[in-house]
Amino acid sequence: MEEHKLQTGSRFLLVTLLNLIITLFELIGGLLSGSLSLISDAFHNFGDAFSLILSYAANRISRRAPTVKNTYGFRRAEILAALLNSLLLVFISLFLLTEVFKRFMQPATIHGKLMFIVAVISLVANLAATILLNKDSKHNLNIKAAYLHLLGDALASIGVIISAILITIFKVYWIDPLMTLLVSLYIIYEAWPIIRQTFSILMEESPQLNFEDIQKDLLTIPEIMGVHHLHAWLIDEHELVLSVHVNMADLPLSQTECVYLKIENILQKKYGVAHVTIQAECNRGRNTKLLIEKENFQNN
Repeated sequence: MEEHKLQTGSRFLLVTLLNLIITLFELIGGLLSGSLSLISDAFHNFGDAFSLILSYAANRISRRAPTVKNTYGFRRAEILAALLNSLLLVFISLFLLTEVFKRFMQPATIHGKLMFIVAVISLVANLAATILLNKDSKHNLNIKAAYLHLLGDALASIGVIISAILITIFKVYWIDPLMTLLVSLYIIYEAWPIIRQTFSILMEESPQLNFEDIQKDLLTIPEIMGVHHLHAWLIDEHELVLSVHVNMADLPLSQTECVYLKIENILQKKYGVAHVTIQAECNRGRNTKLLIEKENFQNN
């Protein structure tokens, strides 16, 4: 595990350095060639470098052990980083869309051959950076947000190459802002689901669980006569936490613990719940609905 973390850290460092180099390279190439799509790609790469630094810092913070003040640990740091990175993507894309409008209104002459050379070199570097983070992006929202930055830049570089070829051969300069428009819209489209998911986690929305099925499964345990006040939320994109009140007969504590084990076994194996908090009651709340409502909360 530690070896994997070190490898991830090394990849973050290497990809960050790659992006800083690409940013400078594309910015100079864009200014010399007059290509808006190259300049926009440079902005995206600069955003990538910031994104990777933020993602790496959040990844390090998330590994800290729980404390008295943060009893669930610091894993939400990565969720915050994923949200900030995705919002940055959208902000940069919206800014570039305004530049696209200006370029459509005032077309500029572009040096197609120089644009092509810079774009090809940038594509190779972007693909290398994307490959480095591909594996980790499948299991971590934070790294996925950074990965999408890189993937967007790789696609942008392909678009710039196509634009450069068309500009060189046919002198169609409007293709440059058009490609910037398409890439910006694509990046917004890819970033939106991450924004929605991270916001959902931070707002502690209930995950995709069938609460009625959970209630039915818990009621199959002979000692349980009622299930109510069920809550579920995510600490990060992987760790699911659940709390529930159950009505039981007036049993000794030793027998109650056996029932708790049965509840935990069902919730962990069938529903993937990582941490369960159970409150046992005899008659209190027996007629309360499964999901707590405002009036029930006030009455209890």
